[in-house]
Amino acid sequence: MLLIWSYFALTFTALLPLINPLGSALIFLSLVGTAPIPVYKSLARRVAINTALFLAIIDLLGSAMLRFFGISLPIVQVSGGLVIAAIAWGLLNQESTSPSADKLQAAAQLQSDEEAVGQLEQKSFYPFTFPITAGPGCIVVMLTLTAHIPQRPFSQSLLAHAGLVIALVLLSAIVYFSYAYAPLIARRISPSTAHGILRVIAFILLCIGVQIAWNGLVPLLTSVLHGV
Repeated sequence: MLLIWSYFALTFTALLPLINPLGSALIFLSLVGTAPIPVYKSLARRVAINTALFLAIIDLLGSAMLRFFGISLPIVQVSGGLVIAAIAWGLLNQESTSPSADKLQAAAQLQSDEEAVGQLEQKSFYPFTFPITAGPGCIVVMLTLTAHIPQRPFSQSLLAHAGLVIALVLLSAIVYFSYAYAPLIARRISPSTAHGILRVIAFILLCIGVQIAWNGLVPLLTSVLHGV
């Protein structure tokens, strides 16, 4: 049970600032525009399911991909930890969570007629799921976490994956509510408040990235020193 909670907390904390449901909801709102609430809920449900499945597939195939390319666990931990730390550093220095000008321009071009709604549904995976909700940073984090999971004994590996999947389900639920009620959230929560929350979580993510990188660096340095 402790292992499930450990990987649940690690996955949830690492992915939450990258998915950034509140900030992504503002972008989602700008792209969907003045569509009715049922359209928001339908799209939010599709995006939430796509996000959970997308990240779960990476979890299932991550170890096989690393073995195929012959990448060792310490290397993944060092490189993945550095990338996570770099992403967190960027989030800490990000000036605002407002959508970019090009996304606002794209939102202005969308219309609320039936044809536009159909176009929105076709975009439920790209770009609403990837890269707006789960971008390349999430892929790096998932590969790092997957490589970090112990392969033996099988019971521990199963518990670790269970904790990871529970975190994905909870994150997807947060994405659903953030996207489904994006117009309400935009009225109730100011961008500065959302940005303040994001900075706190980003600092935690920075610490996680440094810790993961250190966990991979220690065995590499040990092997080098023993070789000398």
